[in-house]
Amino acid sequence: MINVTIWNEFVHEKIHDAVKAVYPNGIHTALAQGIQQDGFAIETATLEEPEHGLTEEVLNRTDVLIWWGHMAHDKVSDDIVARVKQRVLDGMGLVVLHSGHFSKIFKALMGTSCDLKWREAEEQEIIWNVNPSHPIAEGIGEKIILDHEEMYGEYFDIPTPDEIVFISNFEGGEVFRSGCTFRRGRGKIFYFRPGHETHPTYFHPGVLKVIANGVKWAAPAPGEALRFGHSPQPVREFAKGSVV
Repeated sequence: MINVTIWNEFVHEKIHDAVKAVYPNGIHTALAQGIQQDGFAIETATLEEPEHGLTEEVLNRTDVLIWWGHMAHDKVSDDIVARVKQRVLDGMGLVVLHSGHFSKIFKALMGTSCDLKWREAEEQEIIWNVNPSHPIAEGIGEKIILDHEEMYGEYFDIPTPDEIVFISNFEGGEVFRSGCTFRRGRGKIFYFRPGHETHPTYFHPGVLKVIANGVKWAAPAPGEALRFGHSPQPVREFAKGSVV
């Protein structure tokens, strides 16, 4: 069983009618319903909950955290960001969606500005599967077509990804590294671009399939915790240049 926590600001849906019309119960609810399947135990958390819903208890039982944020990045407590970052370093998976690229947690883990070009427009996005043997691309085919999405364009100021799984192109001619993986400590991170709040992107079966695949890929692998710091001299017997 993979324990998944979906975090969403849940701000747009309360104050913007255009967003409320698409996601009346919040983006987190649409995601929870959309990726639900055998083997996933899903809970949600939002900005206005105590400790943003990301208490130590919640994070300690979370295998993979999904993050969507946009207009309230600055409202997220630095203490909670540090808590989430440590959990990722300790092995918790992190799936960052769309405008979560500018979240405090993603920037803290990337160490760069994570800035990009953007254009809020009604234009087609083609998400090309450029790494079809990758587990995140399983069952996707050669591309996903979204008729209406916001444009993100290069340069995307992130470290060189460990792997690029998807690349998008848009009607204006821009391209974007829209599916990237990273490893930090024992944790695995997947960034996936689509998901503008005024479009029903999180009802698209291909997009939901990718996110679910990302959760499975990012789930922690079994193993001992990483050990750092002073290491005492091991007790060994030496025999003329060789270790016995």
